[in-house]
Amino acid sequence: MPLTSRRAAAALLMLSVGTFSYVTIEVLPIGLLTVMAGDLDRSNSQIGLLVSGYAVIVVLTSIPLTRLTHRFPRRTVLSGTLAVVAVANLLAAAAPTYEVLFGARLVTALSQALFWSIAPSIATSLVPPDQQGRAVARISIGAALASVLGVPLGTWLGTNTSWRIPFLLTAGLGAALFAGALTLLPRVEVQDATTRRGKAPDARRYAAVVAAAAIGVTGFMTFNTYVTPFLLELSGFGQGALGAVLLASGLGGVVGAALVGRVLDRHPWAVLLQAIVLVAAVLLGLAAFGQWKVPTVILIAVGGLAYSAMAVALQTRTLQVAPVNTSLASAGTNSAYNLGIAAGALLGGVLIDHSSVRSVAAVGGLLVVVAALVVLSEPLLARTRVGMPECRDDHAVREEPA
Repeated sequence: MPLTSRRAAAALLMLSVGTFSYVTIEVLPIGLLTVMAGDLDRSNSQIGLLVSGYAVIVVLTSIPLTRLTHRFPRRTVLSGTLAVVAVANLLAAAAPTYEVLFGARLVTALSQALFWSIAPSIATSLVPPDQQGRAVARISIGAALASVLGVPLGTWLGTNTSWRIPFLLTAGLGAALFAGALTLLPRVEVQDATTRRGKAPDARRYAAVVAAAAIGVTGFMTFNTYVTPFLLELSGFGQGALGAVLLASGLGGVVGAALVGRVLDRHPWAVLLQAIVLVAAVLLGLAAFGQWKVPTVILIAVGGLAYSAMAVALQTRTLQVAPVNTSLASAGTNSAYNLGIAAGALLGGVLIDHSSVRSVAAVGGLLVVVAALVVLSEPLLARTRVGMPECRDDHAVREEPA
């Protein structure tokens, strides 16, 4: 189905709103960390577990659930995940205890495990082969907008009313997306959307992408899970300013997703490396200058741009070098990504409890440096393969004019 088709464009928009919904849901406890901790009588690190536990479920179930459902029509699977997220978030909004809330989060995580595994494959099935990166960037704009609208609005609503209100709203959004998926998505069968490999399949390059995702996301989330106490305790921002600072990060993320799609199909490896290097520089900069407000806001905004670009580049690179079908390859990267979220939240919690708040940025930055080294080594890993010279696929895909 060509990208210019109204139905394809509407389906891509629906998938983008889906990424908006899931990212908002997943990281909402970060913005509401102190509010939820006070209301539920839990520590900041225990509320952080609402993020890390969620991510652990995604890590453990992405590949098994993708395998289990691979014979069903993609529209049926995707709409089912959206129905689950609507019901689970309604339960979260009404949860009388921390334990019930934790359980509702885990159920939501099951639906996300499937969504993030199949959504990129569905998106790229709607566009010409040379516009995969652009399609992934388009649906990823929703994820970036979650930081601009979803999390800041949820933080504001939760701070000024109740933390339960944002969860209630996301339940309603999930119900609307369920209806949209049934209406807009074509009946894309398994052989059309989930059996094709990448354009340049290479198991070694794919392994490097998965490793870079796990390490890089761990580093970023070591800081970002606890960005609220960082801003309050080290930078000296007041509670009322948190939404504005997070907005700066979100705006950077939208710009990053929009810009990276224009060059990603042409230079996938180079763009991924540059994005990860920029994330590392931002985190190390926050460790050095986080006590000053103006540099902190600038770095937070640039960090949002770089992290968004990194996420899009990782997913696009996965689809390009997938040695198995693209849905299973996406599931593997999705697991690595959420392993990084879980590990970062846990590591950040340990650092917050036993060290200074500055350490979450310093340690996170060093981990992202390691991820950059992994990406830098990717061409060397495949260098011995016959007929695959270094970085050859960076120029194998030509972007068509917009």
